[in-house]
Amino acid sequence: MNFESLKPSVVSILSDNHTTDEKLKNLCQFLSNSVTYYNWVGFYFANHDNKTLHLGPYVGAETDHTIIPFGKGICGQVAESNQNFVVPDVAAQDNYIACSFTVKSEIVVPLFVNGKNIGQIDIDSHVIDPFTEADERFLEFVNQEVAKLF
Repeated sequence: MNFESLKPSVVSILSDNHTTDEKLKNLCQFLSNSVTYYNWVGFYFANHDNKTLHLGPYVGAETDHTIIPFGKGICGQVAESNQNFVVPDVAAQDNYIACSFTVKSEIVVPLFVNGKNIGQIDIDSHVIDPFTEADERFLEFVNQEVAKLF
């Protein structure tokens, strides 16, 4: 996957005249369409007062996980660790919240604004172990661009 070729489109999508939610939804759709193994792409945003994550714009299968407590599942762990979390095989992960039996792997990258973790991008794949360091670096770039919206 040549992630460099996707970067100009990411910047373009985030600089159009839509609302922030529309931009994020369009970005999710672009990522899902552009990377074959990105089967569910969405954002969660942190409420630090009650230590929960709240589902934002996403594309992919419907999910019941609209609110996730910090520490619970992969997303909740990233809310506490402030570190990328790549799960090559969700079946091997103890603290995993199953969204769908079709999900085989997951990557979550925190979203920082002024040094504070305000949320994350969460991507599920129907493939075991597709995510590489290139995915991490690309999604860090995506989140740096998204942070400019806040």
